[in-house]
Amino acid sequence: MSEYQLEIKQIVNYPRCRIYRQFIRNLIADRNIRIGGSSGLFYYTVLCSYANFRTSYKRIDGISYTIYPGEWLCRISEMAEWFRTRFQHQAVSILQDLQERHLITYSLLGRGKLVKFKILGWQKHNRVLDYNAPCSKDSGFFFLPVSVAAELVSRGRCSEMDVLLDLWINTVYNDTQVQGSDVGPVVYLRNGTGNPLLGYAELAQRWGVSKATAGRYVRKLILLDYISAVSFAGTHGTALYLKNYLSTMFQISDILVDKDEVALSLNLSVPVDEYEDVDETSGSNSENSGSDSYTEIIAQKVGQILSAQGFPCIFCHKSVYKLLPLSHDCKEELFVSGKAEMRYLLIISCQQKNAELFRFKITLRKGVKE
Repeated sequence: MSEYQLEIKQIVNYPRCRIYRQFIRNLIADRNIRIGGSSGLFYYTVLCSYANFRTSYKRIDGISYTIYPGEWLCRISEMAEWFRTRFQHQAVSILQDLQERHLITYSLLGRGKLVKFKILGWQKHNRVLDYNAPCSKDSGFFFLPVSVAAELVSRGRCSEMDVLLDLWINTVYNDTQVQGSDVGPVVYLRNGTGNPLLGYAELAQRWGVSKATAGRYVRKLILLDYISAVSFAGTHGTALYLKNYLSTMFQISDILVDKDEVALSLNLSVPVDEYEDVDETSGSNSENSGSDSYTEIIAQKVGQILSAQGFPCIFCHKSVYKLLPLSHDCKEELFVSGKAEMRYLLIISCQQKNAELFRFKITLRKGVKE
């Protein structure tokens, strides 16, 4: 029997984002996130989540209506609940705004009690099924164009809900073009650099809010356990990782994001204490060891990363670490971006098996404390 290996990716070049209907239902029900904004991203996404993939029929007040792919029919009162508007005319105003942006068309029926809307360009991004059948609204997914989401975000002030959807749509996982995406699902705003690090000033400009408001948005989403932030000192910035992203998008277990692992993936510095230069040293990671050498510090940093990736034996008391300088040519100090760089070979062995377990090339850069 043939064996297959499954590789899961969320790539940056894909022009559409898969959005699950149940995820949108959960957002609608979450009253902790405010939705009062003028970008319209949340409202448009909600309408897309109700649109048909195939022709169906709906009977309201004794009248049967035909609803084609990309359309849906509902009461104005229902839509007001989705949009969390106090009055029904406010929900109609939102529809009017989206229609003026050429994203939807709508018409009022039943003396203004019903509304029928159509998502323009639905067939371009979502498959249309030929047969007629009822369309479930609480399961399955639809595709949302990234370009439409970017247009909506750039044309108005984003609410907390708009910000969350913007981060979700621009999340990348396991794409070699984006640094840090191998560690977990990271937010990347498609700026062509491949670097996901963000600053509050950049986010404020993107979302049409002040820098303080952008920071408040991020902190609130962290508090609500929607995202996790990995911040670095100085002008490096912050990497934002989505929580529950893998379980929602791919139905697999979510990943615990480790800051040191992110730092190594992004080629950023990992802080260690001051040390004395030693050409060659070896030691174990036993808790009784009192060594303060940089060998022990670096070994523990690497050990934490490997342990997070599923290597439980890395902290076994029988493990032995050796930090060796590379060849004479490689050992010479290199100057990269104005910083001295030294390269070493880290070997991790098992005393019981008398065998080498892992081998890593370590690059050390001695920077200035901030």
